[in-house]
Amino acid sequence: MKLNGKKLQIHSIIAAVLLIAAAAYASEVVDRVVAVVNDEVISLFELNQAIKPYQEKIREMGYPDDKEREMLFKLREDAINKMIEQKITNQEVKRLNISVGEKEIDASIERIKEVNYMTDEQLRNALSKEGMSLEEYRNKMREEILRARLANMEVKSKIVITNEDIKAYYNKNSDKYGGETKYHLRHILKKSLSFGSQLQKNASRFEMQDILTKLKKGEPFEKAAAKYSNAPSASDGGELGVFSLESLSYNIREAVKNLKPGEFSDVVDTEQGYQIFFLQEIVAAKGKPIEDVKPEIEEKLYKEIVEQKFRTWLEDLRQKAHIKIIK
Repeated sequence: MKLNGKKLQIHSIIAAVLLIAAAAYASEVVDRVVAVVNDEVISLFELNQAIKPYQEKIREMGYPDDKEREMLFKLREDAINKMIEQKITNQEVKRLNISVGEKEIDASIERIKEVNYMTDEQLRNALSKEGMSLEEYRNKMREEILRARLANMEVKSKIVITNEDIKAYYNKNSDKYGGETKYHLRHILKKSLSFGSQLQKNASRFEMQDILTKLKKGEPFEKAAAKYSNAPSASDGGELGVFSLESLSYNIREAVKNLKPGEFSDVVDTEQGYQIFFLQEIVAAKGKPIEDVKPEIEEKLYKEIVEQKFRTWLEDLRQKAHIKIIK
């Protein structure tokens, strides 16, 4: 009996040691480094926390295993690259001593509430659905303001649009300004909050790709709009109205300008969310002189150049940084 008792005691000790080792290994796996950006790291835990809501949404969509694996892999790659860019820009913010006050964050939140017609309670509810607390959202807003100031310092303040640039654009787009053509559009919209990150938009994009597939298979656009769109126009078959190309944002304009009546666009990323546009008809109208469209062209050129310059600047920073992605 004593011998059996000793054996049992030894087995218990061994089991305890194995449990401790297993727990330590699990902790190491959860917290292991997936990327190094200069002197800072991105942990597996941080990555998993960032992509968890979107993994669940992808898995709920019922795709075949190979398609699901492809989407999950792309989600992970996009998330790591996004987090690397955030680390780089945050490091530049610190280096340049750029700051933002709490009152400025409050003012930005108030503007977002106004744009989205939200009360405090509605904002909290919307954040809760995205798995985010108000404090986490304030921190996110602080980072966005700081990055905007960084972009203004490093990119925007160095851009000058000349009269020659405006004239060249006007002549190049004479079909738009020489005769103002208007487009009668319908749309399908999946809304996203104005503060939503690119990761938060991925799930909506996957849904819209499914809708696009249905349209390509012959589902009538008006019927699809009524079934799937989040816009108030859904009950009216997605009726959007009649617009000149110049009045549309860059993304939407590029998506619809080459459509023929009866055709629909690909999925378009817009400020309101992901959209698909349907061209009902084209209506011809008289053109505009360059003097009338000069401010509009200047704004368009400015936005395009800012986007290109910022991407180039960020890519240059990335090339200079010490970055290691650990598979």
